[in-house]
Amino acid sequence: MVQPIPADYTEAGVPTLDFVRDRIERRAATADGATELAGEPTSIDEQIAERDRAAREKLEQIRRSVRGD
Repeated sequence: MVQPIPADYTEAGVPTLDFVRDRIERRAATADGATELAGEPTSIDEQIAERDRAAREKLEQIRRSVRGD
């Protein structure tokens, strides 16, 4: 009994360019997403702390500009 050839492969058993491209794009998207998530703060408390730190830095920058430093 002969097995049917999957649509993503040639008769010689080689994956098609579209199949390979789709797999590469999926893996790249997964890796990009994981990298993005790894760089983000993991909790609300960390996000609040980061926002507060940035606000303090901006306030200090404004104070220096007002004083003429």
